[in-house]
Amino acid sequence: MTAGHARDPFGPATPVSGVGTATVSGMRAWGGDERAALVALLRTRPDGQSWSQLAARVAEVGSARQIWESSYPGDLFGENDEAITSAAGDIATWRDQPYRFLTFMDADYPAQLRDVHEFPPVLFSRGRLRPNDAGVSVVGSRAASDAAVRDASEVARLIVDRGLTVISGLAAGIDAAAHEAALAHGGRTVAVIGTGIERYYPAANRDLQDRIAHNGLLLSQFWPNSPPTKLSFPLRNATMSAYGKATVIVEAGEKSGARIQARVAVAHGRPVILMKSVVLATEWGRALRDQPGVTIADSPDEAAAQIDKILLDDELVARLLTSAGG
Repeated sequence: MTAGHARDPFGPATPVSGVGTATVSGMRAWGGDERAALVALLRTRPDGQSWSQLAARVAEVGSARQIWESSYPGDLFGENDEAITSAAGDIATWRDQPYRFLTFMDADYPAQLRDVHEFPPVLFSRGRLRPNDAGVSVVGSRAASDAAVRDASEVARLIVDRGLTVISGLAAGIDAAAHEAALAHGGRTVAVIGTGIERYYPAANRDLQDRIAHNGLLLSQFWPNSPPTKLSFPLRNATMSAYGKATVIVEAGEKSGARIQARVAVAHGRPVILMKSVVLATEWGRALRDQPGVTIADSPDEAAAQIDKILLDDELVARLLTSAGG
């Protein structure tokens, strides 16, 4: 989705609440005309609005078509409506592909993504979408040390043992190790990729990508044939943070993309677990260690203990909310 744009179409990442499941559930039926209007809006970006701004306006009004008509009023010659016709044709084509197309208005769209400001307005998926998918991100360096790969594999195994989904970004190194370990232990894994759903990146992970799509879930927030860009991976990291209950950073360098996910997760209010080596090796790790929701783990077992505490806290909050509602 970002291919061909010099700036982030989503706008800046900010710790602002998203549209919320309740808001979406109260909107009118989301038909083909509305879906085509949303795609056309995202492609044309009237007045240079970011995707987040457009999605927020659509959520507030409850109609992408209405936003389209207000953005392009008095189009007597129907020139701009060609964009909607093109979008409708693409949506029809996507229906015949081995992947699904979702908008943030659809019931199957992951509800936890709507809790953050920069939620993807559209998603493409291969594999099985699971309502209320409870998972933890395991991320880190592409050029990972052998010790870090072992730690990532062990953290993933411990996550699977707790009945949780292992989330990662299908990159080489830590990501691939986490996905492989989850599959090897019969667990569920979700790969949030930084390219279109029709692409394989990196090429060396083609088989792994197909196995994840077959046994778990592959998610992309970019147009199906979009190549990797400098912006696509930070956007992917923000989506991973929003999808999971927490993020574990196993190993990372000073300029690692994992630092982006750690910072965004803090902004999202999602817990972050930094392995001790990250704090020792990076300035950003040391800067984050005193932030709310950030904890340090010396070992995979300690990271798992932190995950247990997060799950317990979530359970207590859910009980309190249930009691208050009753």
